[in-house]
Amino acid sequence: MQPPQDSSHPISGSGMLSHDSPDSKTPTRSSPSELHGSRAEGSQATIVEPPTILTLNIASVEDVPPNGGYGWVVAVCALLMNANTWGVNASWAIFLSHYLFNSTFPGATQLEYALIGGLSISQALMISPIQSKISRHFGTKMTLLLGSLLVSAAWLTASFATQIWHLFMTVGICFGWGMGLVYITAAAILPQWFSSRRSLAVGIASSGAGLGGLFYSLLTGHLVQQVGIEWTYRVLAVVTLVMNVASAILLKDRNKMVKPVQNSFNYRELGHVEVLLIIAWGIATDVGYVVLLFSLPHYAESVGLSQTQGSIVGAMLSLGLAIGRPFIGYYSDTFGRINMAGSMTALCGILCLAIWMPAKSFAVLIVFAIPAGAVTGIFWGTCTAVIAEVVGLKRLPTVFGIICVALVTPTTFAEPLGLGLASASGYLTSQIFVGCLYLLGAAFVLLLRTWKITEIETKATLENLDIDSGGLRTKPVGWLKLEKVFAWQRV
Repeated sequence: MQPPQDSSHPISGSGMLSHDSPDSKTPTRSSPSELHGSRAEGSQATIVEPPTILTLNIASVEDVPPNGGYGWVVAVCALLMNANTWGVNASWAIFLSHYLFNSTFPGATQLEYALIGGLSISQALMISPIQSKISRHFGTKMTLLLGSLLVSAAWLTASFATQIWHLFMTVGICFGWGMGLVYITAAAILPQWFSSRRSLAVGIASSGAGLGGLFYSLLTGHLVQQVGIEWTYRVLAVVTLVMNVASAILLKDRNKMVKPVQNSFNYRELGHVEVLLIIAWGIATDVGYVVLLFSLPHYAESVGLSQTQGSIVGAMLSLGLAIGRPFIGYYSDTFGRINMAGSMTALCGILCLAIWMPAKSFAVLIVFAIPAGAVTGIFWGTCTAVIAEVVGLKRLPTVFGIICVALVTPTTFAEPLGLGLASASGYLTSQIFVGCLYLLGAAFVLLLRTWKITEIETKATLENLDIDSGGLRTKPVGWLKLEKVFAWQRV
């Protein structure tokens, strides 16, 4: 038997001794006195007590997700939560169009209305550090139930709004906080249940944003004309409360098995280039997503279509999202999660420049809205699977929280920026702006892909040389090379 290394040798984060090897022999049992004597002699020790080895090996076994089973129930719950947070948030485009054309609040500016939609999304992201603390101290279900109550309370109190600042407090801040508590909590839990089917599960769950957007856009457009703004808000309050609470009760986490790192804000993650690339991808695509989501119905009316036709165009965008997300998730598991994320991001930019720009009729806008809807929110449809692929499940909650905080400012001012460009020089400028943002986001994913390919090659080289990294992170070197950019590999 080979003599073990010094007892001060570090133990990796997974719990394995870095000097363990598969061909090491099983040591013989030693008495406590012999073990004590061997520790005193330092490097001359040759006997290690088996229970110590057994404990470390058990701790080192990485959790294997069930890859199905109750995980599909969790996926359905996440789908419903997406429908009743991101989905119902899409109905703000209908409210926005109504407010802009009817001047509901005298003195309110277009910029103020636009800020409300962006504020709801940015607040959902900004609450990420608080969500982490609440989830850690009170558990998953209490966090989801609190978020569900805030979402419903936001729509209910908005029905009594008499001034524009009331909407800032209700639809902007209160709803945003509730959406953040529900969405961020569920998004971090779902990947715990899957391995090879992870992207498919995430795609199915994220399609809820499209299904909800389709349902609530049509419902809101109909109710506003039939019963008015106030009762429309109240209907939304009741429906979202019932659906979110039921989903919160059924959803289960696997935190005891996965043992995720739940630091609310670990600034050291910003020192990793892969995290910065994901953030850059998120900023570029999220700004484009917000502008497109909230501007499309108003753009339809600006080219001479009716309010009903505008709401249908917005609903078709959500329909495309609902149809496209599961397919993107399925093929992400087949062709690579980062590969699909980058190609679909680029596709959205091409669709904006090639179809949305010349679209002036209802039929052409429908032709644009359905395929664009499938890829417009590609970041939120694929980011958790991509993050898990890049940093692992244990770091997923912390890195996801960092990314959410980084996107607060861009999402707050995205829609005001889009409407400002449209007011200053027409919607053509906004269309070009959105298309170029998605192409820029695709470029960042391409860089992330080269980083991941280099990391895989680095790990493979160490394994071939029979070098044990001791569980430490492998830092890719020389990943910014042209041949890496065009390398064909599933990542």
